[in-house]
Amino acid sequence: MTTTTIAKGLEGVLFTETKLTFIDGTAGVLEHLGIPIQQWAEKSTFEELSFALLHARLPKADELAQFDAALKANRAVPAELVSLIEAFPKGVHPMQALRTAVSHLGLFDADAENITEEGRYALSVRLIAQFSTIIAAIARTQEGQPVVAPRADLTHAGNFLYMLTGKEPTEEQARLFDIALVLHVDHGMNASTFTAIATASTLSDMYSAITSAVGSLKGPLHGGANEAVMDMLDEIGTVDKAEAYITEKLDRKEKIMGVGHRVYKYFDPRSRVLRDYAAHVAEKEGKSDYYAILETIERVIVERLSSKGIYPNVDFYSGTVYSDLGIKKEFFTPIFALARISGWCASVNEYTLNNRILRPDAVYTGAREAAYVEIQDR
Repeated sequence: MTTTTIAKGLEGVLFTETKLTFIDGTAGVLEHLGIPIQQWAEKSTFEELSFALLHARLPKADELAQFDAALKANRAVPAELVSLIEAFPKGVHPMQALRTAVSHLGLFDADAENITEEGRYALSVRLIAQFSTIIAAIARTQEGQPVVAPRADLTHAGNFLYMLTGKEPTEEQARLFDIALVLHVDHGMNASTFTAIATASTLSDMYSAITSAVGSLKGPLHGGANEAVMDMLDEIGTVDKAEAYITEKLDRKEKIMGVGHRVYKYFDPRSRVLRDYAAHVAEKEGKSDYYAILETIERVIVERLSSKGIYPNVDFYSGTVYSDLGIKKEFFTPIFALARISGWCASVNEYTLNNRILRPDAVYTGAREAAYVEIQDR
């Protein structure tokens, strides 16, 4: 008798090789191209990390300048797409809007069906550039405000904040948002990246692959935890109520959003970076209460759950950073997509170089050799 082990959620299943991202969940390590995420956050930019993942190497100065220029040259989106976004129903889920807009964008790209290595790369550059324009346009129109056109004299992060608010951000605000994007660019074979690869493995086009990824990220088990953290902070209200609130939830064995991770059994290294920035911004913006609540929650979680390998993850602090930058919580997940588009594209491009269609199997548990029963006899 053959014994079959089912890997629920595909946990531990290896299906490909990658040079892009390394994760050691036990030690709390995240590296891109072998470089720790802390160094990327401290020394690099979203543009440079995007190039590095697309090319699997660090760029030279002139290469990075050319890549940055290409992103800036591709920021504008077709007027027809802007009109569509403006026609979206008010109150629509931002990720629904993003999914629809990305799919629609492909209709206006004459090279959308180009699935050659060069074609996928060119589409990657356009998608990375235009995601920020699309997301900002969705946010503006949902607020009943006019769409703000992109500027070519700002960084990718700075330009997004400008298109979102209509005001040029300070250098510090732009840099803080840039760091947040860097921390979210790629994270191995997560659900949305795997979904993008699965779609692309059929030799479908890049827009279809990315639309699939957006649909996957929309699920609250993947992309919505940072929004839920902010809901929790608002529910707690003040720091003096935080310990009792979390203790009662733990006693009832309820899930704490922003805590625990499928991969990490130690502190998520991205959360350590964001914690420091969250503290700085909270103090500067006069929102130290939020940070004090998070500190209290983290202390209780570590005391109660660290023995089980449960610690705060990147979503734990990211929401407060986004909130202090003037981003509303319903757009936290689209911001996730704004960063992750580079990782999606890079992973699709890497996998399809040696493509094999993804086709897993399942253990059949139903009846065998059953007789068909006529409808009148059922």
